[in-house]
Amino acid sequence: MKSKKIRFENRNGYQLSALLDVPLNQEVHAYAILAHVFTGSKNLIATKYISRCLIQHGIAVLRFDFTGLGESEGDFADTNFSSNVEDIIAASEYLELHYRAPELLVGHSLGGAAVIFAASKLEHVKAVATIGAPSEPEHVSHLLEEKIEQIEHSGKAKVNIGGRSFTIKKQFLDDLKSKDMYRILHELKKPILVMHSPQDTIVGIENAAEIYKAAFHPKSFVSLDGADHMLSTRNDAHYVGDLVASWLTRYVDKPKTEKIKTDKQVAARLGNDGYTTEVIAGDHSIIADESEDLGGEDMGPSPYQLLSSALASCKVMTMQMYARRKKWDLKECTVHIDYSRRYANDCANCEDKNAKIDFFDCLINLEGNLSDEQKLRLMEIAGKCPVHKTLQNTILISSRIA
Repeated sequence: MKSKKIRFENRNGYQLSALLDVPLNQEVHAYAILAHVFTGSKNLIATKYISRCLIQHGIAVLRFDFTGLGESEGDFADTNFSSNVEDIIAASEYLELHYRAPELLVGHSLGGAAVIFAASKLEHVKAVATIGAPSEPEHVSHLLEEKIEQIEHSGKAKVNIGGRSFTIKKQFLDDLKSKDMYRILHELKKPILVMHSPQDTIVGIENAAEIYKAAFHPKSFVSLDGADHMLSTRNDAHYVGDLVASWLTRYVDKPKTEKIKTDKQVAARLGNDGYTTEVIAGDHSIIADESEDLGGEDMGPSPYQLLSSALASCKVMTMQMYARRKKWDLKECTVHIDYSRRYANDCANCEDKNAKIDFFDCLINLEGNLSDEQKLRLMEIAGKCPVHKTLQNTILISSRIA
């Protein structure tokens, strides 16, 4: 993922910190703004992973810290829901001036409510997606229940949210109470995707039903079953990102990306950023990548995982092909592989890196009514699969400049 650090000014003159995530090796077909959860930041796990998925679909994402949060200027105590909406509008104006006006707004929790209000003021926004959003901004005040009386009496109070201390002023509560989300949704008349987990203990699932009921068609609801409010697992965040990207294609035209032109069986293409690689194998497209530990984005299998996959798939195909020809009862075969480099058993100098050999540790599981003799024969057949033979042969690789 290629991220560009930027700063833009909001209407109060504060510099807000942002990251613009752009697709690798493909044209940007839409810009989006991603608004984080209440008191969160642009670097939350869910925010980063959702953005990663969106850019894989050609959508550039601007994620930023609201005023007084993260690396943005200003005092959080002086902010409110209205200022969050204004920050989103300022982000939109920045994109429109320097890149292209955003067509998609995505908001998480209170950020979801904020993008609905912002979308009502931005004509160029074509679609809105919310994640665990409250149906009324005032709903967030339940997080402040223990301090509300003090805030009302003293004008402000320190509250602990997510293990961090924040000062909340009375004007924050007053602003929340003044917001009529149902009226905004009734007037919005833009496609909206409402995503919510039935297990959300911070913002109940009934909020999603109320948002959905108040909005006009086209509207969609997806249950994020099993997810928590923060989308703290990568799989949940990836699911949301892929879902939003797929849904957006109904409302934003996605240009056809030109495939790699090749007369070879396989081709791979990588630009000058990251390691996310486009692979064409016949009529099929694959994404390869390196792990985050090695500086990649982990958006696809690594080259060695692909190599091991070729060996594993060839073994199961070859065993099934043989069993079917013999009419043996092989219901299912599974091959598990670990790849490593090990020293040869007979190496004279094990300190020499050249003494190491490539080692594929294959564990084969056979399901079915098979005799021990049949199982042993299938193990022999697995060792004779074409990829296995290729890897054991002397291999010559010829490379030349095109």
